[in-house]
Amino acid sequence: MGGDTAGHRARWTTGAALAVAVALGTTGCSGGGSAPSGSASDAASAVSSLASQADEMLSSATAEAGRRLDEVKNGIDARSAVALGAPATASDGHATVAVRVENSAGSAKSFAVQVDFKDSGGNLLDTVVVTVPDVPAGKTATATARSVRKLSAPVRAEVGTALRY
Repeated sequence: MGGDTAGHRARWTTGAALAVAVALGTTGCSGGGSAPSGSASDAASAVSSLASQADEMLSSATAEAGRRLDEVKNGIDARSAVALGAPATASDGHATVAVRVENSAGSAKSFAVQVDFKDSGGNLLDTVVVTVPDVPAGKTATATARSVRKLSAPVRAEVGTALRY
């Protein structure tokens, strides 16, 4: 988990807050040229609430990913053994991506792969850890990473941390 996580979270939260403010501001306008009473404070409150919820969800997902990676004992860096497919959006709105691992070790190994889902600007939207257990020596295996929450397209996926153990 890189040191940029807080920066990505702050940029994403700000962007989400701006999008909500624009949407609420647009729907709150009346045809007579004057905004309904309290609309600015209502919109600000809604933006603040949504931004706080988004920040909490991302913080929770990041903490869970860190916890799962911390559980791995004697893991070695395996980023070079991991390839991700093209992200897709499932029918329920969650992003998915195929995770392919290659075991170059002389015995069966398991992999823990952190997948970071980002927007087109590189802002972190969600993160998950996928475990690919018991990959035979010299073989490849695949698993699917699924975002914790619904994400809007387009989404790209990157390997955050990958451990072989």
